[in-house]
Amino acid sequence: MQIKPRQHLLDIWRAVARHSFDDGKFQWRDGDGLSSVADAERLLCLLYPATEVPAFRLDQPDTTERDMLRALESVGTRLEIPPNLISALTQFMRTHTGPDDSPTFAGGHYFKTADPSVPLTHEQAQLGVVDSYSMSVTLCLATLGFLKVYETTTGRPEVHRAIAELREATSTRLTAAMISLLRSFTVNVFDAESEQGRRLIDLLGQRRQSDRAVLQQFSRGFRQLRATIIESLTRGIEVDESVRDESQLFECGWAWGIVRDAPKVTDFPGQPDGIADRVPYVYFTVVALDGIQDLFSERTLTLGLLDADQQRLAEALRLRWELSQQYWSTVARFGGERWPLEDLPWQTTGLRLESEYFSLTVAAILVHDLLRRRATDDDLTRTVAIMERLADRGRITSRMTFRDPAVGLHLPGVLMPLAGSERSGGPLQWRMTDYSAQLLKRTVQLAALSRNIDAQDRLLRLAEQIFEHLWKRRIEEGEGTGLWDDLSIVYPDVRNGPRMSWSITERVIECLVAARGLYEQQPIRSPELAQLAREMLNEATHLFGKEQLQAAVGTDGSRSRAMRSIESRLDHARRLLDERPATAFALALPVLQELDTLAQARSAAAQEV
Repeated sequence: MQIKPRQHLLDIWRAVARHSFDDGKFQWRDGDGLSSVADAERLLCLLYPATEVPAFRLDQPDTTERDMLRALESVGTRLEIPPNLISALTQFMRTHTGPDDSPTFAGGHYFKTADPSVPLTHEQAQLGVVDSYSMSVTLCLATLGFLKVYETTTGRPEVHRAIAELREATSTRLTAAMISLLRSFTVNVFDAESEQGRRLIDLLGQRRQSDRAVLQQFSRGFRQLRATIIESLTRGIEVDESVRDESQLFECGWAWGIVRDAPKVTDFPGQPDGIADRVPYVYFTVVALDGIQDLFSERTLTLGLLDADQQRLAEALRLRWELSQQYWSTVARFGGERWPLEDLPWQTTGLRLESEYFSLTVAAILVHDLLRRRATDDDLTRTVAIMERLADRGRITSRMTFRDPAVGLHLPGVLMPLAGSERSGGPLQWRMTDYSAQLLKRTVQLAALSRNIDAQDRLLRLAEQIFEHLWKRRIEEGEGTGLWDDLSIVYPDVRNGPRMSWSITERVIECLVAARGLYEQQPIRSPELAQLAREMLNEATHLFGKEQLQAAVGTDGSRSRAMRSIESRLDHARRLLDERPATAFALALPVLQELDTLAQARSAAAQEV
């Protein structure tokens, strides 16, 4: 199934608008209880394409295209859509604000109790989580950009007042989310002889090297990164001084929430005490990386969306962003012959868990690092094979067997204990059910990065297979028609009915926006085809010059028109030669055939004379 970003985005917009708006008014439908994560994901289903894809812009009503208006007719008319979106966003900001007027980042029903028979308490549902911090960064930046453009197109006083209120609330929430991300970052230092140390050594050495050899290699490979962390001790990163000891192992990244005893950042109000253990999770690290990179996007910088304080916070987050990418990318590729990442499934060191989902999250960090380095080398090619294996093991591109345990990756999903959450009154878990959507997102990102024709072709074919799998899983009837997720459609063994998942729906939106960026790139240039096209054009140019000598003698009008057409097509083919050699080749071929036809006709005419 070919990915058609415009058509598929419109289909999802139509379904989201039908589900969430009634006569222009936003309907929360919070049957599962409030979750700032789910609410932000739902709003981003509309706002993310509207701010990332020029053709889907809604901040300039006069330029909104007709098919967009038809898809969003439940939201309002051309002039009503922006104010109605502002009203929905304002409701979100008010709803997720505490009694002290500071933003809240409740995980809500996304939290699960370790004992299903024990209900989630109100206090536990109100706990902040990295998913909410990261999603809020993306939502707030999209909102600020939307408002900055839209306010120049309307003169209505009441709309300008609504814009001013929303801008202030959004900026406050953005600052709070950035501070919370800073306070959720952690560096965990541990001894090589500890249980966690032995697990990390086994992971890195894959039982092919002695512990001593692995330790020496770790010390050498992470020396520069360790030095950067030590230097960062004076730049706000809380870490044990034992990190200076090269015999100690360490991990860095994001915990599930604000870590216990995390210091306050500046004098910004509303910074709750943290309860999370200082345990970095690869899942929450990926989530944080996705949000933080939006702080440095071209759109954020061009529109000047950050104030001075936010710019300072962004720089502090960028340091942590780079540290985490470098650390996990190096761990994933540790050693020589076989990467730890290639040894599926990935085993976490802190919580002793293993799953293909964790392999996918580590691969996602590697993709982040490859994008940062613009790597198009062997690292990328090897990552392609990992993505193909993860799709197969998740039964996305292969047949499901009877009572296949791989279905558990999708439903009920992968459960992850939240270390330190017992301090809230009982241990909590986080459930990940977006395996297919995450795999599609990373596959599309890799395809956009690849400059190797074979690798990109494999990635595109894989992306189309994953997308077809996901597209079939849309809910076919009921409240969430056209949205996700109904796993029983592709896995008949699953008896559960459809369930609304804004997490999967929003990630599919992200994938389609990324696919649009992929298709807007220039196609990969083939050196071999470029050389062949150049030789064909050289021959065609020579024959055309030769034919011009003859054309000057005759007075045949059709021959003169044909010569002008040939000259125009040759000029066009030469302009395309460097960037699109295959197109230049295709243009040159009929020109050569036409020149040969002209030559034969001239030769035949000469013989008759």
